[in-house]
Amino acid sequence: MIEARFYEKVEDQKTQCHLCAHECKIDPGKWGICHVRQNREGTLYSMVYGRIIAENIDPIEKKPLFHFLPGSRSYSIATIGCNFMCMHCQNYDISQYPRRHEGRIIGEARTPRQIVDSAVASRCSSISYTYTEPTIFMEFAQDVGKLAIERGLKNVFVSNGFMTEPSAQALAEFVAADNVDLKSFRDDFYRKTCKARLKPVLDTIERLKKLGVWLEVTTLVIPGLNDSDEELTQIANFIKEVGVDIPWHVSAFYPTYEMLDRPRTPPATLLKARDIGLKAGLRYVYTGNIPGQGGESTNCYQCGELLIDRLGYAIRGFILKDGKCPKCQAEIDGVWK
Repeated sequence: MIEARFYEKVEDQKTQCHLCAHECKIDPGKWGICHVRQNREGTLYSMVYGRIIAENIDPIEKKPLFHFLPGSRSYSIATIGCNFMCMHCQNYDISQYPRRHEGRIIGEARTPRQIVDSAVASRCSSISYTYTEPTIFMEFAQDVGKLAIERGLKNVFVSNGFMTEPSAQALAEFVAADNVDLKSFRDDFYRKTCKARLKPVLDTIERLKKLGVWLEVTTLVIPGLNDSDEELTQIANFIKEVGVDIPWHVSAFYPTYEMLDRPRTPPATLLKARDIGLKAGLRYVYTGNIPGQGGESTNCYQCGELLIDRLGYAIRGFILKDGKCPKCQAEIDGVWK
């Protein structure tokens, strides 16, 4: 463990964390909502620093990032813990582990240099902080990220976007790309399903865009909860207002964890969501978790030319030249080199 960053000491040995938008005020001996930051005698500690629970080599498309170094590999890491309690979390066994095991911390001890050395040896182009919410292990991500940049690697977050302004600014100092989950456009969904709030997520998306982080947004479309035309249109319009160049991924839900009463998302629903996004004026909208059903490839927003042909995470064809459509010379938004 190390002393946490992004907090202040307040009265009666309490600490107030400013890392995520919960901004927990924590009594001595207690934990924040994330269950990985603990107040010990008036000092806040990150209990998961360097305690890696997952470490894999993934295609960057799995994040999903479709406009950031396509076809490259990303060294992906996570610790246990999360600042959300999503009823449908697909990685609940690690994200909710400390909450379900009375604060127990598990994971293999790794140093920032070991992570970066492994990423370089694996010929990855980036390091992704993913699987659980990376904001809760920000200190370790910062230290890994600094070394990664020195070795020529990019840094990637896959996050719920529930950050404060200081932590978002700190993220932008070392992270080149972030795929942010925008789970719904209703605050009651966030409160009931995730035990969180909507506005901080919207604020983070706007901040990161202004700070120059490459952004892509994912919405997991859940039947009966956030799949109405009205709500999908609201999400698409919000993204468009932040930037028409932001790719929107609409992905299929499948029953898991505490949400077993909902069916899988029909492919037709995702294709409808994609049409809504394109009609709203977004340049790039992709379907996820339904490979082969359409909506995975990148077409030129100006002339319609097929530029990147995808099936799932695999690229079957790529004709972009210097980030431009070879047919009409339109600049295709993204990080291509």
